[in-house]
Amino acid sequence: MSAVRDLLHDYQHIIADLRVVAGSKGVFDVDVDGELLYSKHAEGRHAAPGEVLDRFRAKYAAGVAVYER
Repeated sequence: MSAVRDLLHDYQHIIADLRVVAGSKGVFDVDVDGELLYSKHAEGRHAAPGEVLDRFRAKYAAGVAVYER
């Protein structure tokens, strides 16, 4: 899943726990540090490209630089 790859690539230095919980019929939730970030079931749709990363940035990473390799 590209959302998880993007989160871990850019913000692995500030994420303590990242969980993608898969359900039936392609439903999934993205949990960051114990808080629900995105739920396909609740939204009723797949996330748009970059949407999960944008939500993460708005909620957790304002002013945080991306991880430098």
